[in-house]
Amino acid sequence: MSWLVLVVSGVFEAVWATALGKSEGFTRLGPTVVFGVAIAVSMAGLAYAMRGLPVGTAYAVWVGIGAVLTVAYSMATGEAAVSAVKLLFLGGIVACVMGLKLIG
Repeated sequence: MSWLVLVVSGVFEAVWATALGKSEGFTRLGPTVVFGVAIAVSMAGLAYAMRGLPVGTAYAVWVGIGAVLTVAYSMATGEAAVSAVKLLFLGGIVACVMGLKLIG
């Protein structure tokens, strides 16, 4: 259960990171509300997952999932350029997250 909650928390990490950028310094209400809700859910899930997983593993997986999804969203919406090298390195992060699951 800790791993499932951790993955969902990682998704919410990407949501709050994206909403933070779209909030324009907390001057736009919609993205600011999404940020607040998503960060609360993300942190609560991370805290729950850390009860059953080592802190270092949980944090690395949470950040990795959030980072990959945030960059993928940026590329999908055209806010960031897509390149083979960027995709390769994002794939490396995904592989590392999977490796942590396999050994942990």
